[in-house]
Amino acid sequence: MTNYLEVRDLSKTFDTFQLRNVSFTLPKGYIMGLIGPNGAGKTTTIKLILNMLKPSGGVVRVLGMDAAGQAQQVKAELGVVFDTSYFSDQWTVSEAERAISVFYPGWDRGKFARLLEQFHIAPGKKVKALSKGMQMKLMLACAFSYDAKLLILDEPTSGLDPVSRDELLSILAAYIEDGQHSVLFSTHITADLERCADYITYLRSGQVFFTGSKDEFVDMFRIVKGGTEELTDEIRERAAGMRTFPTGFEALVKTEDIPRFPGLTVEGASMDEILVFTRREGEENG
Repeated sequence: MTNYLEVRDLSKTFDTFQLRNVSFTLPKGYIMGLIGPNGAGKTTTIKLILNMLKPSGGVVRVLGMDAAGQAQQVKAELGVVFDTSYFSDQWTVSEAERAISVFYPGWDRGKFARLLEQFHIAPGKKVKALSKGMQMKLMLACAFSYDAKLLILDEPTSGLDPVSRDELLSILAAYIEDGQHSVLFSTHITADLERCADYITYLRSGQVFFTGSKDEFVDMFRIVKGGTEELTDEIRERAAGMRTFPTGFEALVKTEDIPRFPGLTVEGASMDEILVFTRREGEENG
């Protein structure tokens, strides 16, 4: 399997935060969700991949190329969408195209025009007059117009209404349909990833808590419930996270441990619940 993105032992040290030995791979033709609580290191990881920060250690490879040593070649294959537009507010859409296209020899003006029509973006409209959803589409249209093989998005659906989010996810699904493109998608909205992601990398406190297939991540845990008299030391020891109430408890445990707790109510765990339980446990453990 060809990997479009390989991150190996990536580290970055700040005064108050440390990203430690982050490793994951994104295969060609798939979407990976990058998740974790605020401050977990998602944006730092993306900035390191994009060569916007210098790592303290580790290596990033994009389409087999060294992201630091072959920066120009790598940038020609990357498309980037942030949660806010990187165009001047005073530019028209056509001016934005002229400013960006000069950096990409493979820019396809005809494709850009077709994408503007598809996304219902008027070429003469100013960037500041576009809604946030339209600005996202403009950034995507730019990335698609030079056929970026790897698309990196940092919280792109944050602040979008449900219709705009749905449109964006449909665009991403179509983008990888040919098996020749991949997406790294940082978000705190797990419902988006449940719909579109193939793989998940979960960062917690600057480290990788999990990386692998989305289905494996969701199947990894179950929620067990019981009364206060059923909460044993073994459940406390094996729980990845727990909530207690005056009348009982809920604990997130690994699926493989379920046979240890007969008689308790067992339910599936959503991606949101896994993040909530494991975050709380991480905070309690300091």
